[in-house]
Amino acid sequence: MRLRFVWQILPAFFFLILLTLLLLTWLFARNLSNFYLEETAAGLEARARLAAFQITDSFALDHSGRLDELSIRLGKETGTRFTFILPSGAVLADSLEAPERMENHALRPEIAIALTGTIGQATRYSNTVHKNMMYVAIPVQNQDHLLGVVRAALPVTTIDQALGIVYRQIIVSGMVVMLIATLIGTYISRRISRPLEEMRRGAERFARGELTERLRVRGSEEIAALATAMNTTAYELDQRMRTVVRQHNEQEAVLASMVEGVLAVDTSERIIRINRAAAALIGVTPEEVKGRGIQEAIRKADLQRFVRRALSARDPVEGDIVLHGTEDLYLQAHGSPLRGESGQELGALIVLNDVTRLRRLENVRRDFVANVSHELKTPITAIKGFVETLQEGAIKDPDSATQFLDIMMRQADRLNDIIDDLLILARIEQDSDQGDLPLTEMSLINVIESAVQACASMAAEKQIHIEPFCPTTLKARINAPLLEQALVNLLTNAIKYSQQEGRILIEASRSDSTITISVRDWGCGIDKVHLPRLFERFYRADKARSRKLGGTGLGLAIVKHIAQAHGGEVTVTSSLGAGSTFSLQLPARTQQHQASLPSAVPTTPSTLPPAED
Repeated sequence: MRLRFVWQILPAFFFLILLTLLLLTWLFARNLSNFYLEETAAGLEARARLAAFQITDSFALDHSGRLDELSIRLGKETGTRFTFILPSGAVLADSLEAPERMENHALRPEIAIALTGTIGQATRYSNTVHKNMMYVAIPVQNQDHLLGVVRAALPVTTIDQALGIVYRQIIVSGMVVMLIATLIGTYISRRISRPLEEMRRGAERFARGELTERLRVRGSEEIAALATAMNTTAYELDQRMRTVVRQHNEQEAVLASMVEGVLAVDTSERIIRINRAAAALIGVTPEEVKGRGIQEAIRKADLQRFVRRALSARDPVEGDIVLHGTEDLYLQAHGSPLRGESGQELGALIVLNDVTRLRRLENVRRDFVANVSHELKTPITAIKGFVETLQEGAIKDPDSATQFLDIMMRQADRLNDIIDDLLILARIEQDSDQGDLPLTEMSLINVIESAVQACASMAAEKQIHIEPFCPTTLKARINAPLLEQALVNLLTNAIKYSQQEGRILIEASRSDSTITISVRDWGCGIDKVHLPRLFERFYRADKARSRKLGGTGLGLAIVKHIAQAHGGEVTVTSSLGAGSTFSLQLPARTQQHQASLPSAVPTTPSTLPPAED
């Protein structure tokens, strides 16, 4: 059991003081007792000599009666017992007892010494008075002739009483001294332990990471030096912790802001670190998978194989990973050994790059190149074939030559339409990327009516009724020629795929932040399989029918890019046999750009090519 510092130093301090007091008390009492005894003995000797001086003649003349009276008188006057004894040991007189009743005193220690001619002294119990007595006996001589012995005695209890008073005073004084010493010791120990206690609390704060509050430097030189050393340690530790935290935060910020996924595993294939990008790609939570095995946490076979490959390789490795799910993800993986400062192998570091969009763009590019090559090759092949036919002699037949030339003209017009649509798409993309598309706040009713008028003749051929619905107060920041072209393309498709005497609805409305222009028909509709790719260039839901109706395959792609150029999007809902609804969704507030309208984009409805899908 550990005790506080005050309870460690105070008992020792108390014991030392008590031992010192006891030793001093014992020495003082002993010396005082010896002093009292010596003083008493000296006093008894003086009284005995005084008595001997008075009774020398009486001893020589053997006046026992006079001696008895003298002993009684001297005893009353001095409070001392006097005894006069002959050399034979017989008692001549005693101040307290009748001589005839007293036994021979020759064998008493003090008397025996005095009979030899020297002063005798003894302290013993007296059978006569029943007390401890101090006896001093002196020889009474006359010209070297021993006449007798004079003995003076006092009870030792008187000395004991005097010493008892002194002892009590010493004990009371000692207790007072002990109390004062205890208080002083407590004060000193607490004065010493208080800075130590503050340093203990400070050390506990430092252990908790609270390094800003410093210890007060006070107390003795050693304690002050210790407090200064602890403050210096706390400062250095605080600086190092701040550096570690800053580096950790910087590392976390770098990992969190990286687009690439970063995955670190140890040699046992347990996940050490994983950033948010990697967790999002794999479809896990960083907190849940950290510290777990790759086999348990990430159930992706391709990724597991690549991790094992990176751990077993000495040099960096690369590979492609496909993560199958609702939508396949294509990842480009880079793996390299993870080593410590001393070069020991810690695991492997895997960097994942999402190349799904690039793969899709490559697929779109390949499809686009194939489609545009096919679309261009068809009219060119037709033209070349009829030219060769004419060169081989068909030109001499006027009817055949005229028919072939008409076909060649239609194929040339088709080729021209494809090129014009491609140029329009390229210019829209360029101006949209550069922010050069001019937008003006104007009423939508005018743009819708212009698009309906542009498609009126085509609708009249199939006796289709177009119904526009748009509030006259509805305005938006738009590029009118481009928006009109998008509506013309949507109306043209709706007319082509509607039945005779059908109906088309074009409606504009506004919500809190979106303006929606929808074109709805009740024609043949589109299978849901084709809806995700419907706005791709040259993509056709029904290729044979689309070419028969004269479309270029770029009309809906142009609509999509016009919507994106306005900061919006185009959507479609459709089902087979129930018609289709195309919706242009434009932001209610669009930034206005200051550049001029691109020259390749037609500015009036009459010059807009009917680029149908």
